[in-house]
Amino acid sequence: MTLLILGVLLWSVAHLFKRLAPGARATMGTAGRAVIAVLIVASVVLMVQGYAPAEGTFYWGRSAPLVGINNLLMLFAVYFMAASILKSRITAKIRHPQLTAIKAWALAHLLVNGDTASFVLFGGLLVWAVLSVILINKAGKPELQVPALSMPRELATVVVAVVVYGAIALFHLKAGYPPFG
Repeated sequence: MTLLILGVLLWSVAHLFKRLAPGARATMGTAGRAVIAVLIVASVVLMVQGYAPAEGTFYWGRSAPLVGINNLLMLFAVYFMAASILKSRITAKIRHPQLTAIKAWALAHLLVNGDTASFVLFGGLLVWAVLSVILINKAGKPELQVPALSMPRELATVVVAVVVYGAIALFHLKAGYPPFG
């Protein structure tokens, strides 16, 4: 559990560093990007290494209704991430599409994983995403950019989301976590 907690904390600190200590981050210059990137990769390694062996109380497990809600939230999460990258029109309505994707992803996983390790991992990342939105909004709300309507881009966003969602589902199936049932 220690590795998992350290991973979530390192992820959060690395991502929030620019918001919480802008002066310190600015003094690092462009080299700071590499440092932060290394910290983020290290945090992911710690989370992956710490999640599987973590022990703790089990409160609830998967059920058909929760799996259905999980899958729908995951599809939204992947769509919001794709929309952010491809600059779809939905990004004119959702101020933080990537953080919204992380929040949907974390909530989806909390629904079907009711154990202590999942609370630490998915709950911790959910708290980080909510805190990030608060800090970003507190710094000032830039106007949302409204991308020009492009049906090919909108269709590409949907196709990318469905394909990536399918790949994630296949990965979970191969890893022993059946996504549909």
